[in-house]
Amino acid sequence: MPPLRTALLQSSGRPGAVAENLKVLDEAAARAAGAGARLLVSPELFLTGYAIGDAVPELAEPADGPGARAVAEIAVRHGLAVLYGYPERDGERIHNTAQLIGPDGTSLANYRKTHLFGPFERKWFTPGELPVVQAELDGVRIGLLICYDVEFPENVRAHALAGTELLLVPTALMHPFPFVAESVVPVRAFESQMYIAYVNRTGTEGEFEFTGLSCLAGPDGTARARAGRGEELVVGDVDPGSLAASRAANPYLHDRRPGLYGSLA
Repeated sequence: MPPLRTALLQSSGRPGAVAENLKVLDEAAARAAGAGARLLVSPELFLTGYAIGDAVPELAEPADGPGARAVAEIAVRHGLAVLYGYPERDGERIHNTAQLIGPDGTSLANYRKTHLFGPFERKWFTPGELPVVQAELDGVRIGLLICYDVEFPENVRAHALAGTELLLVPTALMHPFPFVAESVVPVRAFESQMYIAYVNRTGTEGEFEFTGLSCLAGPDGTARARAGRGEELVVGDVDPGSLAASRAANPYLHDRRPGLYGSLA
């Protein structure tokens, strides 16, 4: 099976300006497709911006809303899958959500953040209840988490046990936590033997200063691709053959003893 070339869009776009953010996404998709990518991943809440405060209810939309349709047009136009973050309205509830749109414009997966971070998120969002959401793209099993979710090892291990090979994690990692991108994410990839695409915002939005440092971490615990601190598009390959070899050499999943772990729950 050939590698799945994956592009990571490190950008904050323009908070509160959905049309402008869609333009940024469209331009990034064109560059990603030109580099041979079949998948483009953007940061947490990229459609609207993260620090949008009281505008959350106004900007929230359903999973099949105008933002999803616009992203679907981008995906079809450039022939690649697109993962984007947005505030999802479901009745009276609003979720911090990431949706994966396939190259044909169909929704492949829609994941609601299960672990909310800080007073801003807890004020506006309802946590999701599905820990493992997956999709298939070009023969690769893809899983979704959002930001703080990946800092809980149980979440990543649940994906590993469900067969996730590439975990997409749109994020809004801020100071003073750059060690999450630098150290925690590569370790998660190693201990659960998978690829992790961790895609961050950058710059300052309101009270938040984002760290950048997006990465594609491999199952060997190294960053196969790494962004700096500013706006950037980086590309890396997810190689199923290398993953299979790494899992054979590092048999954590095989050597587990679940009967000893009951107290963890």
